[in-house]
Amino acid sequence: MKRRSIIKAGALAGLPAVITLPLHALAQDKPPLRLLVGFPPGASSDTLARTLGERIGPELKQTVLVDNKPGAAGRIAAELLKNAAPDGNTIMLCPIVVTVLAPLVFSKLPYNPNLDFAPIAQLATIDFGLAVNANHPAKNVNELIAWMRANPQGGNFGTPGAGSLPHFFGVMLAKAAGVDLVHVPYQGGAQSMTALLGSQVTCVFDTLTDLVEQHKAGKARILATASTKRSAIVPEVPTFVEQGLRDVQGSSWFGLYTHAKAPEANIRAINAAVNKALQMPDVRERLAKIGLDATGGSPEDLATYMKRDTERWGPVVKASGFKAD
Repeated sequence: MKRRSIIKAGALAGLPAVITLPLHALAQDKPPLRLLVGFPPGASSDTLARTLGERIGPELKQTVLVDNKPGAAGRIAAELLKNAAPDGNTIMLCPIVVTVLAPLVFSKLPYNPNLDFAPIAQLATIDFGLAVNANHPAKNVNELIAWMRANPQGGNFGTPGAGSLPHFFGVMLAKAAGVDLVHVPYQGGAQSMTALLGSQVTCVFDTLTDLVEQHKAGKARILATASTKRSAIVPEVPTFVEQGLRDVQGSSWFGLYTHAKAPEANIRAINAAVNKALQMPDVRERLAKIGLDATGGSPEDLATYMKRDTERWGPVVKASGFKAD
Protein backbone atom coordinates (compact mmCIF):
# COMPACT_ATOMS: atom_id res chain seq x y z
CA MET A 1 0.00 0.00 0.00
CA LYS A 2 1.35 3.39 -0.91
CA ARG A 3 1.89 5.87 1.88
CA ARG A 4 -0.23 8.92 1.42
CA SER A 5 -0.61 12.29 3.10
CA ILE A 6 -4.13 13.64 2.74
CA ILE A 7 -5.85 16.75 4.09
CA LYS A 8 -9.52 16.09 4.72
CA ALA A 9 -11.53 19.30 4.86
CA GLY A 10 -14.01 18.98 7.68
CA ALA A 11 -15.13 22.60 7.64
CA LEU A 12 -18.48 21.85 5.98
CA ALA A 13 -19.35 19.48 8.75
CA GLY A 14 -18.21 21.92 11.41
CA LEU A 15 -15.25 19.68 12.21
CA PRO A 16 -11.54 20.50 12.34
CA ALA A 17 -9.48 19.62 9.29
CA VAL A 18 -7.50 16.43 9.82
CA ILE A 19 -4.03 16.08 8.43
CA THR A 20 -3.68 12.32 8.06
CA LEU A 21 -0.15 11.05 8.41
CA PRO A 22 1.62 8.04 6.90
CA LEU A 23 0.50 4.74 8.39
CA HIS A 24 3.69 4.14 10.38
CA ALA A 25 3.16 7.47 12.14
CA LEU A 26 -0.47 6.74 12.94
CA ALA A 27 0.55 3.48 14.51
CA GLN A 28 2.40 5.35 17.25
CA ASP A 29 0.57 5.51 20.55
CA LYS A 30 0.45 9.30 20.81
CA PRO A 31 -2.54 11.61 21.27
CA PRO A 32 -3.31 13.96 18.38
CA LEU A 33 -1.83 17.44 18.25
CA ARG A 34 -4.59 20.06 18.10
CA LEU A 35 -3.48 23.15 16.17
CA LEU A 36 -5.80 26.10 16.88
CA VAL A 37 -6.13 28.82 14.24
CA GLY A 38 -8.26 31.83 15.15
CA PHE A 39 -9.07 32.69 11.55
CA PRO A 40 -11.15 31.05 8.79
CA PRO A 41 -9.96 28.54 6.20
CA GLY A 42 -8.21 30.28 3.32
CA ALA A 43 -6.62 33.00 5.44
CA SER A 44 -2.83 33.27 5.41
CA SER A 45 -2.68 31.92 8.98
CA ASP A 46 -4.71 28.89 7.89
CA THR A 47 -2.43 28.22 4.93
CA LEU A 48 0.60 28.50 7.19
CA ALA A 49 -0.96 26.10 9.71
CA ARG A 50 -1.77 23.45 7.10
CA THR A 51 1.63 23.74 5.46
CA LEU A 52 3.38 23.23 8.79
CA GLY A 53 0.97 20.52 9.92
CA GLU A 54 1.81 18.42 6.88
CA ARG A 55 5.50 18.51 7.87
CA ILE A 56 5.61 18.45 11.66
CA GLY A 57 3.11 15.59 12.02
CA PRO A 58 5.39 12.91 10.57
CA GLU A 59 8.37 14.34 12.46
CA LEU A 60 6.51 14.19 15.78
CA LYS A 61 4.70 10.95 14.88
CA GLN A 62 1.36 12.53 15.77
CA THR A 63 -1.85 13.21 13.92
CA VAL A 64 -2.25 16.97 13.50
CA LEU A 65 -5.76 18.44 13.75
CA VAL A 66 -6.00 21.95 12.27
CA ASP A 67 -8.90 23.43 14.22
CA ASN A 68 -10.21 26.74 12.85
CA LYS A 69 -11.91 28.84 15.52
CA PRO A 70 -12.45 32.19 13.77
CA GLY A 71 -13.80 35.26 15.49
CA ALA A 72 -12.79 38.23 17.64
CA ALA A 73 -9.53 38.68 15.70
CA GLY A 74 -8.10 35.45 17.08
CA ARG A 75 -9.10 35.95 20.71
CA ILE A 76 -11.55 33.02 20.70
CA ALA A 77 -8.76 30.58 19.85
CA ALA A 78 -6.53 32.20 22.48
CA GLU A 79 -9.11 31.65 25.19
CA LEU A 80 -9.47 28.03 24.11
CA LEU A 81 -5.72 27.53 24.49
CA LYS A 82 -5.78 29.08 27.95
CA ASN A 83 -8.49 26.62 29.03
CA ALA A 84 -6.96 23.58 27.32
CA ALA A 85 -5.31 20.72 29.18
CA PRO A 86 -1.70 21.65 30.01
CA ASP A 87 -0.31 18.54 28.35
CA GLY A 88 1.31 20.27 25.38
CA ASN A 89 -1.03 18.61 22.88
CA THR A 90 -2.92 21.83 22.13
CA ILE A 91 -1.01 24.53 20.30
CA MET A 92 -2.05 27.81 18.69
CA LEU A 93 -0.81 29.63 15.60
CA CYS A 94 -1.56 33.34 15.65
CA PRO A 95 -0.36 36.72 14.38
CA ILE A 96 1.07 39.55 16.46
CA VAL A 97 -2.40 41.06 16.96
CA VAL A 98 -3.38 38.27 19.39
CA THR A 99 -0.39 38.34 21.74
CA VAL A 100 0.98 41.88 21.37
CA LEU A 101 -1.68 44.30 20.12
CA ALA A 102 -4.73 42.90 21.94
CA PRO A 103 -3.23 43.48 25.42
CA LEU A 104 -2.48 47.07 24.38
CA VAL A 105 -5.96 47.93 23.09
CA PHE A 106 -8.22 45.91 25.41
CA SER A 107 -8.45 46.82 29.07
CA LYS A 108 -9.95 43.38 29.74
CA LEU A 109 -8.90 40.21 27.93
CA PRO A 110 -9.93 36.62 28.70
CA TYR A 111 -6.25 35.65 28.58
CA ASN A 112 -2.80 37.01 29.42
CA PRO A 113 -0.28 35.96 26.76
CA ASN A 114 2.65 36.32 29.16
CA LEU A 115 1.08 34.16 31.86
CA ASP A 116 -1.19 31.76 30.01
CA PHE A 117 0.93 30.81 27.00
CA ALA A 118 4.36 29.27 26.48
CA PRO A 119 6.14 30.41 23.29
CA ILE A 120 7.27 27.67 20.90
CA ALA A 121 8.66 29.50 17.86
CA GLN A 122 8.22 32.43 15.54
CA LEU A 123 7.08 31.05 12.20
CA ALA A 124 7.07 33.78 9.58
CA THR A 125 6.96 37.53 9.04
CA ILE A 126 4.68 39.51 6.75
CA ASP A 127 5.27 42.98 5.34
CA PHE A 128 2.90 45.95 5.08
CA GLY A 129 2.55 48.76 2.60
CA LEU A 130 0.82 52.03 1.81
CA ALA A 131 -1.10 52.30 -1.45
CA VAL A 132 -3.04 54.93 -3.35
CA ASN A 133 -5.43 54.70 -6.27
CA ALA A 134 -3.50 54.48 -9.55
CA ASN A 135 -5.13 57.77 -10.61
CA HIS A 136 -3.66 59.66 -7.65
CA PRO A 137 -0.89 62.10 -8.65
CA ALA A 138 1.50 60.99 -5.86
CA LYS A 139 4.26 58.68 -7.06
CA ASN A 140 6.00 58.34 -3.68
CA VAL A 141 5.32 58.95 0.00
CA ASN A 142 6.77 62.46 0.11
CA GLU A 143 4.60 63.52 -2.82
CA LEU A 144 1.58 62.07 -1.00
CA ILE A 145 2.45 64.03 2.15
CA ALA A 146 2.84 67.22 0.13
CA TRP A 147 -0.51 66.56 -1.55
CA MET A 148 -2.21 66.02 1.82
CA ARG A 149 -0.83 69.30 3.13
CA ALA A 150 -2.21 71.07 0.09
CA ASN A 151 -5.51 69.14 0.26
CA PRO A 152 -6.25 68.64 3.98
CA GLN A 153 -9.73 67.34 3.19
CA GLY A 154 -8.02 64.32 1.69
CA GLY A 155 -6.01 63.53 4.80
CA ASN A 156 -7.43 60.08 5.49
CA PHE A 157 -6.40 56.45 5.26
CA GLY A 158 -8.35 53.21 5.15
CA THR A 159 -7.47 49.97 6.94
CA PRO A 160 -8.95 46.49 7.42
CA GLY A 161 -10.10 47.44 10.91
CA ALA A 162 -9.72 49.59 14.02
CA GLY A 163 -7.03 48.38 16.38
CA SER A 164 -5.21 46.53 13.61
CA LEU A 165 -1.53 46.94 12.78
CA PRO A 166 -2.39 48.97 9.62
CA HIS A 167 -4.33 51.36 11.88
CA PHE A 168 -1.22 52.05 13.92
CA PHE A 169 1.00 52.34 10.86
CA GLY A 170 -1.25 55.25 9.90
CA VAL A 171 -0.69 56.79 13.32
CA MET A 172 3.06 56.37 12.81
CA LEU A 173 2.90 58.07 9.41
CA ALA A 174 0.85 61.01 10.68
CA LYS A 175 3.35 61.67 13.46
CA ALA A 176 6.43 61.23 11.27
CA ALA A 177 5.03 63.44 8.49
CA GLY A 178 3.47 66.07 10.76
CA VAL A 179 0.06 65.81 9.10
CA ASP A 180 -3.42 65.15 10.43
CA LEU A 181 -4.83 61.85 9.16
CA VAL A 182 -8.33 60.55 9.73
CA HIS A 183 -8.57 56.79 10.17
CA VAL A 184 -11.34 55.07 8.20
CA PRO A 185 -11.68 51.44 9.36
CA TYR A 186 -13.39 48.76 7.27
CA GLN A 187 -14.40 45.16 7.83
CA GLY A 188 -11.40 43.53 6.22
CA GLY A 189 -8.87 44.23 3.50
CA ALA A 190 -11.28 43.57 0.61
CA GLN A 191 -13.56 46.40 1.76
CA SER A 192 -10.73 48.87 2.29
CA MET A 193 -9.34 48.12 -1.18
CA THR A 194 -12.80 48.59 -2.72
CA ALA A 195 -12.97 51.98 -1.00
CA LEU A 196 -9.55 52.92 -2.37
CA LEU A 197 -10.42 51.90 -5.93
CA GLY A 198 -13.64 53.89 -5.59
CA SER A 199 -11.70 56.96 -4.35
CA GLN A 200 -13.59 56.94 -1.06
CA VAL A 201 -10.28 57.13 0.81
CA THR A 202 -6.99 58.67 -0.25
CA CYS A 203 -4.77 55.75 0.73
CA VAL A 204 -4.80 52.43 2.54
CA PHE A 205 -2.43 50.56 4.80
CA ASP A 206 -2.56 46.77 4.57
CA THR A 207 -0.41 43.69 4.15
CA LEU A 208 1.46 43.49 0.86
CA THR A 209 -0.41 40.25 0.22
CA ASP A 210 -3.68 42.20 0.10
CA LEU A 211 -2.25 45.12 -1.90
CA VAL A 212 -0.10 43.46 -4.51
CA GLU A 213 -2.81 42.12 -6.83
CA GLN A 214 -4.28 45.55 -7.56
CA HIS A 215 -0.78 47.07 -7.68
CA LYS A 216 0.32 44.63 -10.38
CA ALA A 217 -2.97 45.10 -12.22
CA GLY A 218 -2.26 48.83 -12.43
CA LYS A 219 -5.35 49.79 -10.42
CA ALA A 220 -3.50 50.81 -7.24
CA ARG A 221 0.03 52.00 -6.57
CA ILE A 222 2.06 50.88 -3.58
CA LEU A 223 4.14 53.88 -2.51
CA ALA A 224 6.16 52.33 0.30
CA THR A 225 6.72 49.19 2.32
CA ALA A 226 7.20 49.14 6.08
CA SER A 227 10.01 46.63 6.58
CA THR A 228 13.67 47.58 6.93
CA LYS A 229 14.43 46.06 3.52
CA ARG A 230 12.57 45.92 0.23
CA SER A 231 10.07 43.15 -0.28
CA ALA A 232 10.72 40.33 -2.72
CA ILE A 233 7.07 40.64 -3.79
CA VAL A 234 7.44 44.26 -4.96
CA PRO A 235 11.20 44.91 -5.14
CA GLU A 236 10.61 48.06 -7.16
CA VAL A 237 8.87 49.76 -4.21
CA PRO A 238 11.14 51.60 -1.73
CA THR A 239 10.66 51.38 2.02
CA PHE A 240 9.50 54.27 4.19
CA VAL A 241 13.01 54.37 5.63
CA GLU A 242 14.51 54.81 2.15
CA GLN A 243 12.17 57.75 1.63
CA GLY A 244 13.30 59.52 4.79
CA LEU A 245 10.58 58.32 7.20
CA ARG A 246 12.75 56.30 9.56
CA ASP A 247 10.10 56.06 12.28
CA VAL A 248 7.60 54.33 9.99
CA GLN A 249 8.76 50.75 10.08
CA GLY A 250 7.70 47.41 11.45
CA SER A 251 6.23 44.09 10.39
CA SER A 252 3.84 41.48 11.61
CA TRP A 253 4.72 37.91 12.43
CA PHE A 254 3.08 34.61 13.23
CA GLY A 255 3.98 32.73 16.37
CA LEU A 256 3.28 29.27 17.72
CA TYR A 257 2.26 28.81 21.37
CA THR A 258 1.07 26.17 23.79
CA HIS A 259 -0.31 26.15 27.33
CA ALA A 260 1.95 27.87 29.87
CA LYS A 261 2.20 24.68 31.94
CA ALA A 262 2.95 22.37 29.05
CA PRO A 263 5.89 19.98 29.54
CA GLU A 264 9.18 21.48 28.43
CA ALA A 265 9.98 18.31 26.48
CA ASN A 266 6.86 18.80 24.33
CA ILE A 267 7.75 22.42 23.64
CA ARG A 268 11.30 21.55 22.57
CA ALA A 269 10.15 18.67 20.38
CA ILE A 270 7.59 20.80 18.55
CA ASN A 271 10.13 23.60 18.21
CA ALA A 272 12.65 21.25 16.60
CA ALA A 273 10.05 19.89 14.17
CA VAL A 274 8.90 23.40 13.23
CA ASN A 275 12.41 24.66 12.60
CA LYS A 276 13.16 21.66 10.43
CA ALA A 277 9.99 22.25 8.41
CA LEU A 278 10.70 25.96 7.93
CA GLN A 279 14.05 25.14 6.33
CA MET A 280 12.46 22.94 3.66
CA PRO A 281 12.64 24.66 0.23
CA ASP A 282 9.10 23.67 -0.75
CA VAL A 283 7.70 25.06 2.51
CA ARG A 284 9.59 28.34 2.11
CA GLU A 285 8.44 28.63 -1.50
CA ARG A 286 4.80 27.95 -0.63
CA LEU A 287 4.86 30.56 2.12
CA ALA A 288 6.60 33.11 -0.09
CA LYS A 289 3.75 32.83 -2.59
CA ILE A 290 1.34 34.19 0.04
CA GLY A 291 3.73 36.92 1.17
CA LEU A 292 5.24 35.16 4.18
CA ASP A 293 8.95 35.03 4.93
CA ALA A 294 9.71 31.83 6.88
CA THR A 295 11.77 32.49 10.00
CA GLY A 296 11.91 30.03 12.94
CA GLY A 297 14.02 30.21 16.09
CA SER A 298 13.84 29.22 19.74
CA PRO A 299 11.02 29.73 22.27
CA GLU A 300 13.24 32.37 23.89
CA ASP A 301 13.49 34.20 20.55
CA LEU A 302 9.69 34.41 20.30
CA ALA A 303 9.46 35.75 23.86
CA THR A 304 12.00 38.42 22.90
CA TYR A 305 10.01 39.42 19.81
CA MET A 306 6.87 39.77 21.93
CA LYS A 307 8.64 42.02 24.43
CA ARG A 308 10.33 44.08 21.72
CA ASP A 309 7.13 44.69 19.77
CA THR A 310 5.11 45.47 22.88
CA GLU A 311 7.66 48.21 23.61
CA ARG A 312 7.55 49.34 19.97
CA TRP A 313 3.78 49.52 19.56
CA GLY A 314 2.81 50.52 23.10
CA PRO A 315 3.64 54.23 22.65
CA VAL A 316 2.01 54.27 19.20
CA VAL A 317 -1.22 52.79 20.55
CA LYS A 318 -1.18 55.23 23.46
CA ALA A 319 -0.62 58.19 21.14
CA SER A 320 -3.57 57.11 19.01
CA GLY A 321 -5.93 57.24 22.01
CA PHE A 322 -7.60 54.09 20.71
CA LYS A 323 -9.22 51.62 23.08
CA ALA A 324 -11.22 48.66 21.88
CA ASP A 325 -13.48 48.52 24.95
